[in-house]
Amino acid sequence: MVTNRQSGTRIDEVADSIYRVCTPIVIPGVGGFSFNQYLVLDDEPLLFHTGPRRMFPLVREAVAQVMAPERLRWIGFSHVEADECGSLNDWLAVAPQAQPLCGTIAAMVSIEDMADRPPRALADGETLLLGRRNVRWFDTPHLPHGWECGYLFDELSRTLFCGDLFTQDGTGHEPLTESDILGPSERSRMGMEYYAHAPNTRELLEKLAASQPGTLACMHGSAWRGDGAQLLRSLADAVCG
Repeated sequence: MVTNRQSGTRIDEVADSIYRVCTPIVIPGVGGFSFNQYLVLDDEPLLFHTGPRRMFPLVREAVAQVMAPERLRWIGFSHVEADECGSLNDWLAVAPQAQPLCGTIAAMVSIEDMADRPPRALADGETLLLGRRNVRWFDTPHLPHGWECGYLFDELSRTLFCGDLFTQDGTGHEPLTESDILGPSERSRMGMEYYAHAPNTRELLEKLAASQPGTLACMHGSAWRGDGAQLLRSLADAVCG
């Protein structure tokens, strides 16, 4: 459903009570791109990725089509970067019960200072009960970049909020696809090479694969449905050789 015709921002359900907010943009000298945020409905609603600060009105407008933004309880993100948490404090101002949700390293080195409200820091493998669903945090330092990087996994719908993994260039992506996203994401990586290539990259991707996700909630491009474990292992082969 398109929520802002001028920007093209839309919101669509991509898994059980999980909604993808997507805003397409054109980056000068680069081309089409998209920024996604994911809204998880439950007793304690969660937004994963905030979007850049200047995109806040568009994302808030989209969220309001599904629930009152003031009801948000958790504002989560993978690592500290503008598109991940640039509007964090804007969301905290709107939602009086909301708290930042991140890994322990992000909390220690950035969010305890940057955020207007103390964060809830999750250790590797720790779960958080939202109501009828548990979400689990995975530490993935330097995958693809950032010491504090990590991902969240919804055990009920088997959705992995996988941030910058499987980044797809362009605009007009389907909200949810079962088509190949590894090829497009590899072309994106080759063009910008934003991976840190840590020595344990394959090990970290295998840790994510072991959760056996059925949906990959990508931050840029389409969300994907299928055998997530196999796709993550194929990504490891492509990145690690």
